[in-house]
Amino acid sequence: MHPGLIGGIIGGLIGLAGGIFGTWCSIKKSRNTRTRRFVIKAATIVWIAVLIFAVLLLTIPKPYNHLLWIPYAILLPLGIIKMNKMQKRIEEAEDGETEKNLAEAGQS
Repeated sequence: MHPGLIGGIIGGLIGLAGGIFGTWCSIKKSRNTRTRRFVIKAATIVWIAVLIFAVLLLTIPKPYNHLLWIPYAILLPLGIIKMNKMQKRIEEAEDGETEKNLAEAGQS
């Protein structure tokens, strides 16, 4: 077997394992149910987008497939930033509701 093919397979498996581990860690560290649902939905969207990118990268003929890196390099970081902000807003809203409920319980 060609060393480049072996390296590509091993590198792909390491990347896939890292993505799975990162997704698992993000879901695990979610502080509440609403945040966990959002993280699962966001992770699903990212996994589908990356899978579509990989399929297009392999199916579009060279050199045109290299143009896919332009939107990928722009949209992936922007999407991650947006999803992180949305997650923070959800957590802050949940924290606010928890504090409000505790205050109401203390007044009873």
